[in-house]
Formats: sequence, structure tokens, C-alpha cells
Amino acid sequence: MDRFGRRPLSLLIAAAIGFSLANSNYAQSNEIEFAIPSAPQLTSARVTDSGIRVSWKPPPSANPPVTHYVVTGGPGSCPVTVSADARYAVMPILEGEKSIVPSVYAVNSYGQSDLDSYSKNLSLSAPKDSIYTNVQLLELSDFHGALEGTSRNFGAALLASAWADDRAKVANTLTLSAGDNIGASPPISSLFDEAPTIEALGLMGLDYSTFGNHEHDRPLAALRQTINDSDFEWVVSNYSSLTPLTGATNAAKEFAIAELDGVSVGIVGMNTSSTADLVAPSNLTYGRKTLAIASGVQPMNKAAKKALRAGADIVIGLAHEGWDENLNGNSYGQLLDLAGESRNIDVLYGGHTHQPYTSMVGDMPVIQVARSGVEYTRTQLCINTFNGEILGTSTEMITREMLDGLTPDPSVSKLVFKYEELIDRQLGEVLGQINGQFPRGGIPEVERSGQTPMGDYLADALRDKYNTQLALINGGSIRDTLPAGGYTPLNKSLSRPSATNPGPYDITLGDIRAVFPFENSAVRTTIDGEHLWQALENGLTGYPANGAFPQISGFRFTFNPDLPESQRVLSVTLQDGTPIERNEQKYSVVTNDYLVNGGDSYVGMFAIQDAIIGDLIRDLLAQAIRADMASTGSVTPPLADGRITIVR
Repeated sequence: MDRFGRRPLSLLIAAAIGFSLANSNYAQSNEIEFAIPSAPQLTSARVTDSGIRVSWKPPPSANPPVTHYVVTGGPGSCPVTVSADARYAVMPILEGEKSIVPSVYAVNSYGQSDLDSYSKNLSLSAPKDSIYTNVQLLELSDFHGALEGTSRNFGAALLASAWADDRAKVANTLTLSAGDNIGASPPISSLFDEAPTIEALGLMGLDYSTFGNHEHDRPLAALRQTINDSDFEWVVSNYSSLTPLTGATNAAKEFAIAELDGVSVGIVGMNTSSTADLVAPSNLTYGRKTLAIASGVQPMNKAAKKALRAGADIVIGLAHEGWDENLNGNSYGQLLDLAGESRNIDVLYGGHTHQPYTSMVGDMPVIQVARSGVEYTRTQLCINTFNGEILGTSTEMITREMLDGLTPDPSVSKLVFKYEELIDRQLGEVLGQINGQFPRGGIPEVERSGQTPMGDYLADALRDKYNTQLALINGGSIRDTLPAGGYTPLNKSLSRPSATNPGPYDITLGDIRAVFPFENSAVRTTIDGEHLWQALENGLTGYPANGAFPQISGFRFTFNPDLPESQRVLSVTLQDGTPIERNEQKYSVVTNDYLVNGGDSYVGMFAIQDAIIGDLIRDLLAQAIRADMASTGSVTPPLADGRITIVR
């Protein structure tokens, strides 16, 4: 763990392709000051007339301090959550429980500790009648059509098997998504209007989902068809109207209620209000009206209240807003702001920022998973069926490595293979080879937090193609590694990244499509010095998780992410060191149409009157690879050259 309480996957990715982390601008290092707590020490566990009494010693120290302890017996148990001053808790025994291995973990604002488990399996004499019941929640977010499994992410077929196993162990199970099931997807989904993902989610047994901004990557008519084709329900509370989301046989709802054995569960949802800045304006229009997405948690609070009035015992919130970072003892992100103001919601799930987080705000669990099926959450709730109160919750992050040996679901595998065959006919052409994999992802994602090889390579290629002084694209437009982890060529003779293959690797059109799934075109225009500074500040808003983060060519900039927003950029210069002042001096620049039109809040930054539309971004990337192959025989990921410098 780093000092933010995050797993530094971005550092591992950088190291894997030979970057020097000590001197590179691709990564940063900081002194360890704060952390997720270490595990408490479980000292005793015994069966009593009132339940399973578990005692522990607290971790030697914790900064931030421990706020809660959770005692759990895993799937199907009745976990108990207690305050930081507790040193024991009694778990109720549920009907049908015959044995249990109790565990305890600590929680602070940064996250939850590892488990400390009892050394013995306790035999139980389950009561015939219990006022308590267990509800299991399986949840993911930002799946982005990741149907094909890799060494890191599940893929739809393996995830379907995992969920089936989980449901077999706990009858009272709901499967949920916090949005962005589709959009920014690999070719296997994006080439077919996302229909394969919607079909796969139905086969996987998804029950409820809210919307993310990427559900609106296409016009409302297309989303309405998606909703109509879904075998699961969509819930959202902060839209100005649900009329444009009403299909012939299925429609989005303000809330839903699932009837389980002994408990009624309400489900509410909300999308990020920044969606209007992240998609084409026409994608939110219907007739002469525009779909508005409200900010804040109040609409979801009202929907939760309606669900309770309609008979729900508890309410689960699905919010497409995320955690950003743990810094200097505090946790930051829109998800946490929403959690602090939520009412009538018992568990809150987040998304959008693609980063895992599990903690509590007040007494409410707040949970978020990584993107693209890299993990899912398995949460146990212990509910008093007499009064509807939740006695405790426990959450596990389930990763790909934990499912080794599990057989992928045959029906979902068949579906995936059908579309693999279809896309291979269109995108199987080999463009050439690269000497090392261009990284993508990590925590925080490298393209959203600093200089990255793909950002450098593409920005340089754009500037060279359009003969401009500057180039600037948004890191969020980069959606995969190269070669792509989300695209699997059927030609097994191709050289692809693996633990035993250091390269070089074959690159296909499918890889290019996976890296840049959006229909964005290059745009040659102008920008003055004042607006360039503003554009860079905009790209640093929400650092380190914002897709607006700039990837650049032709100039350099230095910033301090610890300064207040809009004051983080310290210097901007041309490549030769000439300062770019905050004035009206104009520079030629190439970017993409999304940013020119105000996407990612780059509103008014680029001169629209000077704009000249060019080729699709992904076509330009393919051209650059072909050109490098013709001149040098291969492509090499560029090393860090200091064009983006982070200081603290």
C-alpha cells in the first residue's frame, strides 16, 4: 500500500516496461504518514446462548484512527459492526448455519484492514426461529463492455460463474451495477451498439443498475433500445424526466423494490451531473427538450424515502460518482460528499473514478470497485427482520486471482466467442509490432495522473501530422493498453503480452479500436496563452482521477496537485524553454472534436472559429504505427522526457 492507502499498480506497470521510478515523471513517491489500519488481533471466539462471542485486541496504532470493527463469518453469515471502543461483539446465529470461522477487521476513513480469523471452525446449533436474516449484495461498476477475460479481469463468462456460485451459497442475493456498463468499450461490444454486453449482463444475472455518463455515449433513442433489451431493471432518481428512457417493454424507474425471503430491499440510483460535460449535447436531447441531470444527493434521498413508504425495509444506493484519493489523513471524492449528505440509504455504492474503496461514512458502508471487471464486491448484510435495522455489514473485494480454477460459464463463453469471430473478420489485420506494451490503468490511472507513453506517442503523432506547435488530448480518451487487454485476436499465433513473453508484440486494428473506442476526430485550431493555462488547470480538476487530464506534445508544464484547484499550474513553456505567458499570444494546436466542443469541461478553451476537422483519432494512430514500421521496423513506447512535471 502507498501512503494514500492505495495499491500502487501504476508503479508496477511502469516498472514492467523499464521506467526508472526514482527519476521518472510517470510516478511519484511520498513519505508514509497515513494508512489503512493493520488487522486487529482476534483473541477468542466461542458459541454462547446469544450467538458467537468474538473478542480482539486493537491494532497497535492507526492513523487515521479506527472508526469501526466488523465481525463476520463470510458469505451467509450475520456480520456485526461495532464502534471503535468495542473489544468484542456477538454475531447472531442464523437458521441453517452449522459451522463458522469468525473473523474481525478494522475500518478507518482510508479503508478496511486485512482479516484476522479464528484458528478453529466452530460448530453451531442453529436456532429454529431467528429474527435475523442475511442479504448478500454482489456489485460491480464501470464494466465498460469488458466481455473478454484476461489475466487481470474476469471477463463475462468467469464473472457469470462466480456470481452463480455466490448465489448458490446465499439465497438472498442481489446483483447490482453503479453504471457505465457500456460505452468506452472494446470492439466486441462497441462494434455492435453494445448489444453483446447487455445480453451478457442478462445471462450473468444482473438485477439492477443505475446509469453512468457512458450510457449516454449514444443518442437517447439508442439508450432507450438498450433499456428495452435489458433483462435487468434500470433505476435513476436525478433525471428531469424518465419519458425518454421508456421503451416498449422496459423503462427506467425512480426506484425499485426486490422482495427477498424475510426482507424487502429498495434500490435507488443516480448519475453524475457532469454527464452533460462528458457527452455530446445531442445525446441528451429528445424532441425540443434536453434531459437534465441534477447534482447532489437530494433526488436520491427523496427516491429512498419513497421506496421506504412503498414497503422497503432497507435501501441500497447506486451512485455514479467516485472516491478520488486519501490524502493527509482525509478521504476525498464526490462519492464521500454524497455519503455525508445521504438520508434513508443503508449502503452506498460508487463508480466513475475507477478506483477501489471500502470504508464507512458515519455508520454507512461506502463501497467502490475498480473498472472493467477487474474486481467485484461481495457484501453481507445482517438484518433484523422485526424492525428492519441492519446489525452489520462486511465487504470483500473479489479479484481475478481469487477465482483461479473456476470454470467459465459455457453459455456466456459461447456468446463471447460468437462476437469474437465477427470482429476478427473486420479487425484482425496486423499493422506491425511494438517492442513493449504501452501501459494503461493503475491506481490512479497513469493517463489521468501524469505523463504516459501512449499520451506522448499519440500527441506527438498528431502534432507531426497536422504541423502544429502544440497538441493536447484528454487522458480519458485512452481506454486500453497497446496491445489491448480488452481485445483478444482469434489468431493464436500472434505475439501477445504474457508473463513469459517480453515482446515484441503484434498490433492489430482491433487493438487500435480498443485503445480509442470513441468516434473522435482530430481538430486543428488555435489557442492563446491565457486559455492554454486555463485548459491545463481544467485538466487537473479532480486530480488524480479525472479523464480530462492533459496528454501533450510541443510544450511542457509543471504543476503541484496539493495546491488549490485553479492554482496548480506553476509554469508552461515551449519545448525549448520559452515561457508561454498568460496572454493573448496565439499558438496552433491539434486536439480532438470532443474537447473543442467543450467536453470534459474544456468549454471555450479552443478557438472554434479556427477549427478544421481531420481524421479519426484511431485512424491516425494506425497511420503512425504503419509509418514507424516502414521506417524502423517496429514501435517503441517512448520514455519519460519531462514534458509533464509533478512537484510537491
